[in-house]
Amino acid sequence: MNEPIALPIMLIGFGPVAQQYAATVRARRDEFRIRYGVEPRVVAIRGRTRQVLLPDGEAPPARELWTPRTSVADLLTRTSPVVVAQAVPSHPEGAGEALNDGLTALAHGAHLVTATKSPLLTGWSRLRDAALEHGRGVRISGATGAALPAGDIARAGLRGFDVRTIRGCVNGTASFVLDQLGDGAALTEAIAIAQDRGIAEADPSADLSGADAATKLRLLAGLQWGWDVSACEVEAEPITAATADRAARVSERGAVLRHVASVSIDDPGRVVVALHEFARSEPPFGVLAGPDKAVTFGCGDAGDITVSGGRSSPLGAALSMVKDTLSLAIDPSTGLG
Repeated sequence: MNEPIALPIMLIGFGPVAQQYAATVRARRDEFRIRYGVEPRVVAIRGRTRQVLLPDGEAPPARELWTPRTSVADLLTRTSPVVVAQAVPSHPEGAGEALNDGLTALAHGAHLVTATKSPLLTGWSRLRDAALEHGRGVRISGATGAALPAGDIARAGLRGFDVRTIRGCVNGTASFVLDQLGDGAALTEAIAIAQDRGIAEADPSADLSGADAATKLRLLAGLQWGWDVSACEVEAEPITAATADRAARVSERGAVLRHVASVSIDDPGRVVVALHEFARSEPPFGVLAGPDKAVTFGCGDAGDITVSGGRSSPLGAALSMVKDTLSLAIDPSTGLG
């Protein structure tokens, strides 16, 4: 029997997604070794102000026992990870640091797995070029829809297909809020319910404005057609208090409103997010339940190919990152995807 592939991992960030990622790697290490011949270990975690070394991949101690953080380059040199897994908030003000961290990881010979959208939006071409220059891979499944494997389909699953369009309900908060509005709730009430159930973040503005959905479609278009996602133009119809009346009228007709993001190969660089009405029995968007997602790839004569499911959650995003990590060990193809 072949020896398992040793897979030391450096984790940047330690919020809910990163914590789920580290816990999954630790709890399922034996399973991954037996099933895939890969033995992942998180050997270092770099938080906002502190860091910790975990040579044996053990559970991290309480954060007050961590040491002040050093530079990313120093930590890479000390731990020599095969993969750097990045899960930090996608705030615009942190995009520069997150991008530099990713570029530094690639330059030090590590693959990069990221669920952080902001550096992808600002530095897509730089990450792609750096990955190719250093012969490393960048995988972004956690940024394209949490547990939904739409990124894998766009990157590799439809090679050779004549993909003309991509359409998706890719923001679970938006779909859930629209359903609540259809049931008669006011927007503030619908948001509060979504937050109480852990579906919506404290600030849901990116979800309701269409910005998050547009970002995910930009990334999918970048994977599918090679678009430079940082150069895309976005046209988005927001969900506002005035949407409540429309959602209620649509519901009375036995239908639902959905926030659908779309891109087309015939309209390069343009992303549209708009409200559309669907019968409750109409797949894939009308039948979505609560925060479930769906993406449809329009493949010309081959017809539509749809992937759906994958509710928004820290665990879903973490599992996407774990999948990307294992894939880079088993099939370490270079480039961004």
